[in-house]
Amino acid sequence: MYEPNVVGDWQEYDEHAGLRVCVHRLEQSEPPRGRDDAAEGLTYFCLRVTVENRGGKNSTIHLEDGQIDVRLGPDGESAFIDWRNSQFIEGFDVYPLRRATAVLYAAGPEASLAQVDVQVQLRVDDDWADRRLWTGGIGLAEGSGGAPAGAGRDSLARQISNFLRDQAEEGSA
Repeated sequence: MYEPNVVGDWQEYDEHAGLRVCVHRLEQSEPPRGRDDAAEGLTYFCLRVTVENRGGKNSTIHLEDGQIDVRLGPDGESAFIDWRNSQFIEGFDVYPLRRATAVLYAAGPEASLAQVDVQVQLRVDDDWADRRLWTGGIGLAEGSGGAPAGAGRDSLARQISNFLRDQAEEGSA
């Protein structure tokens, strides 16, 4: 099994030459058209999924509801997805050197937001790409303290960063 990407990392698609995807800007944010009543007592956050075409031909991109799954906390419980406020990519032609971005509003218990996993399955020209996973977190009570943007102190993204730094230090010693 492959390792998850950290929020902010770009992931290339081997099966679709030139296309790459990034989950980024994971941050606490209220939705623009108001809160959904079903999210009462939950903390809203926003994330963006950007598809970039670095290939030589245009590709038709679909990134709609059901193709983005958001899980929270160490148990991986499903986040509440606010479909009314979210903006998806529905059959958009992404030409070379262009990007398209989906904006997703979700909510969950504040205590679970330190670990957020986002799984994306892109559809390109009516073909399904492999699923990819990004992990990160939202540090609501503290600053990032040198962690990747938005990562909490005990989040998986922070643990991955610390592990990689420790491995690099051991390798140079």
